Amino acid sequence: MGVEAIDDVLEEAVGRRHRDDPVLGRTAGPAGNAQLTAWTGLLLLALAVVELVTLIDVRGLLSWHVVVGVLLTAIAVLKVASTGWRFIRYYGRSRPYQQAGPPLLLMRVLGPFVVLGTVAVLTTGLWLIAVGPESGRTTLLTVLGQRIDLLSLHQASFIVFAVAAGLHLLARFVPALALATERGHRDGARLRGRGPRIAVLVLALVAGTLAAALILPAAAPWRTEQHDFFPGGPPPGFRHD
Repeated sequence: MGVEAIDDVLEEAVGRRHRDDPVLGRTAGPAGNAQLTAWTGLLLLALAVVELVTLIDVRGLLSWHVVVGVLLTAIAVLKVASTGWRFIRYYGRSRPYQQAGPPLLLMRVLGPFVVLGTVAVLTTGLWLIAVGPESGRTTLLTVLGQRIDLLSLHQASFIVFAVAAGLHLLARFVPALALATERGHRDGARLRGRGPRIAVLVLALVAGTLAAALILPAAAPWRTEQHDFFPGGPPPGFRHD
């Protein structure tokens, strides 16, 4: 992994090169899979921005924080399924997916950190809702004199997620826009299977909305608890009154 690998990522990040995904069958094959992955990635970005805005007033916007977090979970599951399908098909020696080729080397290295960071921040967030403030602040272990509880794990996993997802965003935003809008497609026609892909995306959003409606009441204790959300006080500019 050297300068050439970095140059490859930069070329793809600014849209000067792209992976040639074959268009096959009713679902458009690898090209259809790439488009679904791009749609879910852009939707995750929009939801993540809203989730960050809720941190301005964590307690006052707690309901929104929970609802958007659950929606993020639903769409993240769909994105992992979409990228996982491509992984399985490629290493299962499917000729069209092998023809398209794997992601660039640096993106393959970064990928597991993005997935693990996403899973960690969403899982610990849902776990916090389930156990409530008292259990969420119960010490799980002590490391170098610092006590670790579930809330601190959630905050630490958010940092990992933010760094990994931020780097991923820089590399994939422009290519994702091109894939989502089918800009630069060879024959200029829409990819087949667009309807089913939209249906899958809508289904994930509906499932996330229903899950949020069921989970939201469980977050009520966090609105009334008297502790700070952040150890040592909130970051500058953050309100939680």
